[in-house]
Amino acid sequence: MLFPHPLLDALRAAPAGTAFEHGDRTVSRGELLELIRRLANAMRAAGLGPGRAVAIRTSVTPEAFAAHMAAHVLGCRVVGVRPGYPPGQLAHVLGTGLDAVLVDPGTATPQLLGAAGTALSLGPSESAADLLARPDDGRPLTVTARPDDVAALTFTSGSTGRPKGCAITYRALGAHWAWQPRVWSPVAAAFAGDFERYLLFGTLASMVVMEFLAPCLLGGGTAVIPEDDGRPVFPYAIERYRITGSIITVPRLFQMLDVLDKDEVDVGSLRALMVSGSPIGVHRLAAAAERLGPVVYQGYGQTEAGNVAMLTPGHLAAGQGVGSAGRPHPGVEISVRDEAGAELPTGRTGEIHVRSPYVMAGYWGDEAETRDVLRDGWLRTRDLGHVDGDGFLHLAGRSRDVIMVNAMVVYAGPIERVLTGHPGVGEAYVAGAPDEGTGEAVHAFVVPVAGRTPGRGALAALVRAELGDDSVPKTITMVPAVPVSAAGKPDKRALLARHHGAL
Repeated sequence: MLFPHPLLDALRAAPAGTAFEHGDRTVSRGELLELIRRLANAMRAAGLGPGRAVAIRTSVTPEAFAAHMAAHVLGCRVVGVRPGYPPGQLAHVLGTGLDAVLVDPGTATPQLLGAAGTALSLGPSESAADLLARPDDGRPLTVTARPDDVAALTFTSGSTGRPKGCAITYRALGAHWAWQPRVWSPVAAAFAGDFERYLLFGTLASMVVMEFLAPCLLGGGTAVIPEDDGRPVFPYAIERYRITGSIITVPRLFQMLDVLDKDEVDVGSLRALMVSGSPIGVHRLAAAAERLGPVVYQGYGQTEAGNVAMLTPGHLAAGQGVGSAGRPHPGVEISVRDEAGAELPTGRTGEIHVRSPYVMAGYWGDEAETRDVLRDGWLRTRDLGHVDGDGFLHLAGRSRDVIMVNAMVVYAGPIERVLTGHPGVGEAYVAGAPDEGTGEAVHAFVVPVAGRTPGRGALAALVRAELGDDSVPKTITMVPAVPVSAAGKPDKRALLARHHGAL
């Protein structure tokens, strides 16, 4: 069924149920459907429709979600604008052939409006509230989306430079694991049940946020948008709102566990917590599962491919797939290949290729890069790993996350894996920087486990024993926490700048 029909059908099926809680306000599923209808009609009257492009930069509100869905009803290309873009990246994201921009008072910054321009059919500072104030022509909700048009232009984090716009078609979203309840796998169906009260935060421009919001709303759950009370969302919002499910980045998970070590916060309502965004050490994942119970999932995916594989609480409880990113979703195929593109046997490490019905159609406006990563229906992830005999995917780092030491290729991922294998290490991040003696040098940043101070010599010896001399970090810096980017991922550049600014 073509996206967004499944969502609209789910809302119609139970109009009295609560779709959103936002502060003291609740929005029923019927009211959400009406918001989508009115916004779609206002956007249509403003000239939007199939193939037209609208950028949306709003706070997280029920109206903002309704605006996204209204644009999809019309068949628009929705360009999600993340918070925190520097001027150059913002201009790049907004320079993708827009017909309109939708903002709200909290996001209508001069920088954003200047980058977007003023020749926009909705006006330079139109908000969802402005659209809802327009006269309603009373037209019924009619989906005019076309299967092969681009539904979403979702940008990569830009950690390697300029963000790349991943074009996801309506056909791809129609086949997406999260948006098709009629063909949900047991894991997807479990999410729908466990996301009965789903903690919604971050940005709707994130494909991951939307991907895991879908099972909540399609399964009859309620998305809870927390109010800022000055305390960390995790774990305090879980206790305050009796949250049953959410997604969380690795740094936020560690921060939450630190809070729980010091403060008695009731997180017993949790039934599913998806950890994603970056790898996590085996013993830290086990510690999280021990502290929180059988609720911890680990996911692996990319903006280009959506969620690819998942490690479930059932796997962890059975001791299956330990240290892996889990098994692929149904409908997702994985092929591990060597540098020549030949498929490698089980257990051999190479570049991970993915094929699924919801892989992106390509990078917007970048044919050369698209040809490089999309070949014969397969997506080159540029991640390294292997599949074991039980079908679990093990990650070994990024093929481009390399450091040239004495003209030898050194991968950051395996070094991070070895370091996080030490019981005194909670997190480890490795980056390269120019070095007069070796061309580039390895620099490691370690967040110790509370109450532990791992010796630098011992850590260096671990790396040397498993990976060899070239992989031994030139420096190992202990840090209390890792800075994160606007996308919520660990920021290695910031670590280098903060602790080795002269490099």
